[in-house]
Amino acid sequence: MISRGLGGRRFADRGAVTAEFAVSLPAIVVVIMLAAGALNVCARQVRLQDATADAARLAARGESTQRIDAALSAAAATGGVDHRGDGLVCVNATAPALFIELTATGCALEGGW
Repeated sequence: MISRGLGGRRFADRGAVTAEFAVSLPAIVVVIMLAAGALNVCARQVRLQDATADAARLAARGESTQRIDAALSAAAATGGVDHRGDGLVCVNATAPALFIELTATGCALEGGW
């Protein structure tokens, strides 16, 4: 039985908005969390790429391995130096982010100039 309240409105749909909100709120929270996680991974990739470029420039100038490792540790990364042909010094680095492993490579001309 559907009763009528003041103004002739029906009360059968009472609470429907609350129920729809309760169902949709977790989905909205999941979407926001996924977007924040993706943004975090992208920002970490940019920091990692910047750190490998800095480390490659340091390695190309002949700086110590401690300074190179310090440049990489600023992005919470580990990596190694690779001397390629054609006067290039490259640094490869990896860093964990959420459930994946990010990688980046930075190269600089040997001599650092």
